[in-house]
Amino acid sequence: MAGGDLRSLVAVAAAVSAAMWYVRLAARRVRPGLPRLAAFVPVLAVLPVLPFAFRAVHPRAISGFFLAWLAEFKLLLLASGQGPLDPSLPLPAFVAIATFPVRQRDPTKNAAGSGLGLVTSAVMAALLAAIVSLYRHKERMNPYFLLVLYSLHVYLALELVLACAAAAVRAVMGMDLEPQFDRPYLSAHLRDFWGRRWNLSVPAVLRPCVSRPVRARVGGGAAGVAAGVLAAFLVSGVMHELMFYYMTLRPPTGEATVFFALHGVCAVAEGWWAAHKGWPRPPRPVATALTLALVMATGFWLFFPPITRPGADKVVIAESEAVVAFLRDAGSWAAASVRSALTGRS
Repeated sequence: MAGGDLRSLVAVAAAVSAAMWYVRLAARRVRPGLPRLAAFVPVLAVLPVLPFAFRAVHPRAISGFFLAWLAEFKLLLLASGQGPLDPSLPLPAFVAIATFPVRQRDPTKNAAGSGLGLVTSAVMAALLAAIVSLYRHKERMNPYFLLVLYSLHVYLALELVLACAAAAVRAVMGMDLEPQFDRPYLSAHLRDFWGRRWNLSVPAVLRPCVSRPVRARVGGGAAGVAAGVLAAFLVSGVMHELMFYYMTLRPPTGEATVFFALHGVCAVAEGWWAAHKGWPRPPRPVATALTLALVMATGFWLFFPPITRPGADKVVIAESEAVVAFLRDAGSWAAASVRSALTGRS
């Protein structure tokens, strides 16, 4: 990250802290509903603008996800008296839960682990570094193989970034946190992939913000469930358009919306098929392979082009290579320092 972005990070952190202090104060004094929502409007308007303070793609996209998506939805829930935020929380905890993709673990559930272990994190980081090192040969790669590498890059980078954010909050706040991913490569169907395994911070806010209100308005039964699912996928697509705008600074193309709308239709169809108990189902390994193939094939078609077409992938690769080079040099320097200290003692 350049020096300018380091200064931007300090400024954005200060602005977010001040904004959340105001939100917490307003939530204590204003009742839930339209009055509280009106009090939150200045913060809701400012948060999506803050990521543009960063020049590099990575901090702009990450802060966009944290602030313009997750924080906005959590504040909307707080405005209605719902969600993970509580104005009685200490200010540091309130700011952390509002602005980071973390949730306090439900004590009634037995979730497996609260984040990546050190060994798993090291393996994932090594795999990501290996993928980044392969990009130097990208001009000679098969385009589809390159997109497979991009898919792995997205997964590993998201897993590591969200795990690091959760670990930082856990270390500072002492919170017991739920995992952000749950082995999405084992998904048996799209509902499993998007709802229970991939980037769990997103369904955690889409369900109460979108799915349940739509389902309640449409009514109970299969029609309400289908409407809630379709609405959540549609909103996710629109929010991904915004995330791509942070990355490319280009107008939305609509492809991300089509990608998630298509997956929403497929998820509803899966649920309809699963409701018929006597109908055939593929074995679990086959179902998992088909699910991942569908995600990757539609991703090649609709998800990646808005990023690769304007060349944002090249910028991401260049920034990733710079980070890997910095970490490699820092590791070499640290190892040399340790060897020198040991040699001096002997």
